[in-house]
Amino acid sequence: MDMENLIFSLNATMPVFLLMVLGAFFKKLKWIDDTFASKMNKFVFLVPLPVLVFEDLATVDFKSVWDTKFVLFCLGATIVSILIVTLISFLWKDKSIQGEFVQGSYRSSAALMGIAFIQNIYGNAGLAPLMIIGSVPLYNVMAVIVLSFLKPGNKGIDKETFIKTIKGIFTNPIIIGIVLGLVWSIFKLPMPVILEKTVSRISALATPMGLMAMGATFDLKKAFAKVKPTLVASFIKLIGLAAIFLPIAIYMGFRNDKLIAILVMLGSTTTISCYVMAKNMGHEGTLTSAIVMVTTLLSAFTLTMWLFILKSYGLI
Repeated sequence: MDMENLIFSLNATMPVFLLMVLGAFFKKLKWIDDTFASKMNKFVFLVPLPVLVFEDLATVDFKSVWDTKFVLFCLGATIVSILIVTLISFLWKDKSIQGEFVQGSYRSSAALMGIAFIQNIYGNAGLAPLMIIGSVPLYNVMAVIVLSFLKPGNKGIDKETFIKTIKGIFTNPIIIGIVLGLVWSIFKLPMPVILEKTVSRISALATPMGLMAMGATFDLKKAFAKVKPTLVASFIKLIGLAAIFLPIAIYMGFRNDKLIAILVMLGSTTTISCYVMAKNMGHEGTLTSAIVMVTTLLSAFTLTMWLFILKSYGLI
């Protein structure tokens, strides 16, 4: 039975990480360079990923999919996670890394990794879009607050940047995809075959392109730039938060794709957009880059471990 559970866990995680390895391999062959990987990332964020969440919500019955308790749990767990890592960040003597440490410790690649894993296990994105509703908008707002308050040599929030980010959340392609999908589902709008096939083929690009682009941006040298805070943040991101909130989620009755979505929200790799935001808001970015690299490398093992545990107890 244990071997069956291990094979199940490896079948869920390995295809996801092999695509990332493939991206790194193509970079080594110089088939993908930094510019191309960056454009791939942007394209996935702007087109296939929003189309994928739209497709998964538009083609289901909204009333049967919506789960208030689940969305509120994702929201609550995200808020408490941010508070925990903020308190831990005050232990560092070097205050210039505080903002980057906080953001890197809590902000998951929820959209890309969440959808990739649930799709790989269950064949569709399942409850990932609802998890995104409960966590991603808050991720972005809190990232601005944290990076503004804890900016080196600055103790105030830049109102202009904050307002710009709030606008950015409402114009976020993934959020727009979710809203359109929900509207389509609520009003039971028809999906003609031509539109359905077009949407399906565009959405199929999201996971392979996004994961290969992520793998192509991996740089091992940067991962060892600030070893201690990088390892602490990576432990919190991949193991600490999941160890706190997964038992609570199980106690509250969440199972199967809901539990996988919660696991990805709490214990998947730190999102690459953390680096972009940190750099744009006056931070050095080295620690953020290192956290992204290390969590990306180690999450292949930690997510397999979490899936194995959940499968062994018959929770997924």
